[in-house]
Amino acid sequence: MDAVGKRGEDAACLWLTARGHTVLERNWRGGHCEIDIITADAAGLHFVEVKSRTAPTAADPLVNVTAAKQKHLVQAALKYLHSGNRRYADAEVMFDIVTVVFYGDTPKIEYYPQAFIPIYD
Repeated sequence: MDAVGKRGEDAACLWLTARGHTVLERNWRGGHCEIDIITADAAGLHFVEVKSRTAPTAADPLVNVTAAKQKHLVQAALKYLHSGNRRYADAEVMFDIVTVVFYGDTPKIEYYPQAFIPIYD
């Protein structure tokens, strides 16, 4: 991961924590798939993809969460859910996206809760 990505994930974790999330995992790997952040809050379990950029950007970082990326996130989430941790077995599962654009040292954070509904094949 590059420095901008790390800074973006750090900023996203702080932002989510300030809003009631508990960070359970960062950069969780299940085989070839990775989940940037896994959190829990009163609503359930959140699998969070973080996209970070430095301004100026040609496009919103959100566009980089393609259908293929979503499929990989779902595969990784399924591996996490089946990894033996039963604490969140009955929790609502959500796939969120956080975009972070740095304007110098100042991050602009956008949060997209339940950004997509997974399709399980």
